[in-house]
Amino acid sequence: MNKNEMHIEFSAVSENESFARVTVASFVTQLDPTMDELTEIKTVVSEAVTNAIIHGYHEESEGKVHIKCILVDGTAEILIWDEGIGIDNLEEAKQPLFTSKPELERSGMGFTIMENFMDEVDISSYPGEGTTVRLVKHLKKSKTLCN
Repeated sequence: MNKNEMHIEFSAVSENESFARVTVASFVTQLDPTMDELTEIKTVVSEAVTNAIIHGYHEESEGKVHIKCILVDGTAEILIWDEGIGIDNLEEAKQPLFTSKPELERSGMGFTIMENFMDEVDISSYPGEGTTVRLVKHLKKSKTLCN
């Protein structure tokens, strides 16, 4: 078994969303993902981090967002969590088009996007304690063209 992992923590400010996306993508590149796989991973990281910042902490920067990425034998497991307000009704929050922040023009498609782009998505949340999103992607081996 070939295993590698990293863990980062950063302030819950929206400017750090792109940092998180690029950091995870850079780490995952050692598995030689396709461009589509890399784009999908970057998209779901953006969604999960944005949710933590906007919903978990209401964009109050004293909160922290954590990401742990574990690479094992061609599989990327990404854990993204906050210690914010949590989600009262997880089943309702997972419904397409549901948003608790319509004034921010949120689409309510974050969890749906995660489920469509990843092989496994697990979400756990406890009111007053925070939310954890576990994302798993089994990467196909990129084909190299030999001349």
